[in-house]
Amino acid sequence: MADPAENVVDLLLSQHEQIRHLASTVERNHGQVRKDAFDRLRELLAVHETAEEEVVHPFARRAIGNGSHVVDDRLKEENKAKGVLTELEKMDPDSADFQERFSKFHKDLEAHASHEEKEEFPRIAREATPEQMRGLAKAVKAAEAVAPTHPHQGTESPAKNLAVGPMAAVADRVRDAIGKARG
Repeated sequence: MADPAENVVDLLLSQHEQIRHLASTVERNHGQVRKDAFDRLRELLAVHETAEEEVVHPFARRAIGNGSHVVDDRLKEENKAKGVLTELEKMDPDSADFQERFSKFHKDLEAHASHEEKEEFPRIAREATPEQMRGLAKAVKAAEAVAPTHPHQGTESPAKNLAVGPMAAVADRVRDAIGKARG
C-alpha cells in the first residue's frame, strides 16, 4: 500500500480520522485529558482547514464539475466552525456550557467531514492525475507546516490566508509556546 502522505485524498482522510478520534476523546473525557485533546484538536483543525483553503479547495473549484458550488458550501461550514472553535477556546473545558457547545460542534464537524468525503474528495481523485495527487499532498503538508495553530474566522480564501496567515501563524506559535512554558 502506498504511503497516504503521497496522495492528497488519502492524507486528508487520514487527518479526518485523527480529527474524529480527538473529538471523541474530548467528548468522553474530563479534566486534563479533555483539555489536552481539545488543544490538539484545535491545532489540527486550524492547520488542516488552512491547507484545504489554500490548496485543496482551489484545485476542486477548477477541476471538478460544479466545483465552485461545492467549495463555497464547505467554506461557509469552515467559517462557522472557526467561530465556534474560537468560542470554545475561551471556555472552561469542564463546564456544562463547553460540553453542550462542543457536542453540537462535534456533530457539525462530522457533517462537514462527511460532505468533503462524499462531494469533494472522490471527485478530486477522479479528476487529478497521480502526479497532481502527489503534488497536492506535498503542498498540503507545506501549507500545514506554516499555518496558524488557532482558528481565524474570515480567512477562508487563499488570498486572505496568504495575507493574514504568516503573521497569525507566528503569533499563534508564540502564544502556544508561552502557554506550554507556563504549564
